Amino acid sequence: MRTFDLTPLYRSTVGFDRMANLMDRVMAADTATQSYPPYNIEKMSDDAYRITIAAAGFGEADLSVESLEGQLVVIGKKADKNADNAARVLHRGIAERGFERRFHLADHVKVTGAVMENGLLHIDLIREVPEALKPRTIQIATGAGEKAIEATAS
Repeated sequence: MRTFDLTPLYRSTVGFDRMANLMDRVMAADTATQSYPPYNIEKMSDDAYRITIAAAGFGEADLSVESLEGQLVVIGKKADKNADNAARVLHRGIAERGFERRFHLADHVKVTGAVMENGLLHIDLIREVPEALKPRTIQIATGAGEKAIEATAS
């Protein structure tokens, strides 16, 4: 078990509290790591990502995908089957238990769509950085067009 005390980081920095909170959440979630359902995170291009969740046995009506406050929440809830069907099953190797999987999204990452295909739930994400935050090139003026600054004595 790993534990880190990030209190000194809070005391000696300004403006990095969000990063420290994210590290706290990741460390806390790491101790209770879930393994169901399995998933992949793929980088499709520079600003496009895809999360693929293996949701065998779940239909579109059984799954819920929500994006709220910088988190992507995927919930799978299977409707209860009647007792007669459970009596006929001799071995249950396909897990159909409910799940809730949370992913923390970076700034400006938005969900563009979700598709269920062959038992895999594909969730497409894109990072859209606003124009105001993108790097821009500043033109350098030549010395010929320089204006002199005059000082006035009071």
